[in-house]
Amino acid sequence: MSGAIETPQVLLAHHLKALKLPTFLREYAKVAAECAKDRADHPKFLLRLAELELLDRERRLVERRIRAAHFPAVKSLDTFDFTAIPSLNKMLVLDLARCDYINAHDNIIALGNSGTGKTHVALALGLAACQRGLSVGFMTAAGLVHQLMEARDERRLLRLQAQLASLKLLIIDELGYVPLSQTGAELLFEVFSQRHERGSTIVTSNLPFEDWTSVFGAERLTGALLDRLTHHVQILEMNGESYRLKQSRARRRKGIEKAGDDLPHDPETGEINDS
Repeated sequence: MSGAIETPQVLLAHHLKALKLPTFLREYAKVAAECAKDRADHPKFLLRLAELELLDRERRLVERRIRAAHFPAVKSLDTFDFTAIPSLNKMLVLDLARCDYINAHDNIIALGNSGTGKTHVALALGLAACQRGLSVGFMTAAGLVHQLMEARDERRLLRLQAQLASLKLLIIDELGYVPLSQTGAELLFEVFSQRHERGSTIVTSNLPFEDWTSVFGAERLTGALLDRLTHHVQILEMNGESYRLKQSRARRRKGIEKAGDDLPHDPETGEINDS
């Protein structure tokens, strides 16, 4: 008798696995009990299960896109301190997080001195794109050039270029921190050219445009690159005091205050008694 009762459950589990409906399989008994308690009909039971399956499937897809993007860390705009960088247009950044610029194949360039949160903003916009179902790739400019040169030497450059061109959003971080060789500059230029008006690119740099020649070496190449990159672009001005330096100072102050609290104080004056 018990075997006959278990058979439908075993078959159902088998079919749900074959259909790749893991949330159905995990939740159907609990949802069935809830629906019985609520006296919900069969369509409502199935609707609840379908909604749970869709939500769980979307969560897994987002996680997969985040892994594929190779972010060095997962950052969101919720944790970015806009007050620390007054030059940054907060409303523009929040609007960009809607990802309409990606549908329009526009680019973003974040310019500012080191430590002002350019990478954080780029990562947050990349995360927003992943959450909206878009393919994203993240790498430093030096890392990308290294990959391109390695792929060229191993005769797989065309495959890598096709992969980069297919991304809806490519984030190139820290352009300008390391000067490029002539070959590296030309390979990077080719990536920008192949993505021009086909995909969106976010670039972060510590250098103003007039200094980009020091990275790419040739004025003509730099001019052609900027022409493509700035054709449809949103520029984020992020100059200011180093965000990391400010955090470091705050941590040091807090450490000094804590150390002072641990020292004996004069009961009348409240001053530290270090005698």
